[in-house]
Amino acid sequence: MIDTVLFDLDGTIIDTNELIINSFLHVMEDLQLSTPWTREQIIPHMGGTLENQMRTFSGKEDVAEYVKGYRAYNDVHHEAMVQPFPHVIEVVEALHEAGIVMGVVTTKIRPSTLKVLERFDLLKYMKSIVTVTDVTNPKPHAEPVLKAIEELGADPSRTLMVGDSPVDIQSAQNAGALAVGVAWSLKGEAVLSGYNPDYILHDMKDLLKLIETERS
Repeated sequence: MIDTVLFDLDGTIIDTNELIINSFLHVMEDLQLSTPWTREQIIPHMGGTLENQMRTFSGKEDVAEYVKGYRAYNDVHHEAMVQPFPHVIEVVEALHEAGIVMGVVTTKIRPSTLKVLERFDLLKYMKSIVTVTDVTNPKPHAEPVLKAIEELGADPSRTLMVGDSPVDIQSAQNAGALAVGVAWSLKGEAVLSGYNPDYILHDMKDLLKLIETERS
């Protein structure tokens, strides 16, 4: 019986995709790369830590300046470019009413995580929030998912970890939780399926059907 659901944030329950891509493109323009990365080349790297992505895109180890530029652009354009994916709010409310305990496991930093959850009135439903700054080993390591499970007093075998990226699936699997991919991932359903998640959601409302089936 499923009694706990953990969500990745960006690209899973909150549509920040274009904001993230535009933020990277903005920083890369400032970097004046001889061969700039394209939108299509950026997408496969989304989901990891910002620092690791910046190292990949810039070819440099010290990326503090680029991370600062990314976050500055991201903050300015956040309000205009971010919204929940379809049916997210109603599904989260329904899960809460059904007694499902929920949390967020993300590679975002805590301030921006809290900001977006508060904006869409989702913070009150999330009983554990594990960000990249709360762990030593980010996804795909098991630590972030295990930390949330421990904070919630949950059983990994009764916990779903829902995400749009291979690192979400791998973190869930490494933690002994059930891995759930979302078909609206920019990476595509086929890519996620290649990591053998336990389930794939094609609509957020599928999550309600999945839990109902598991409980019957």
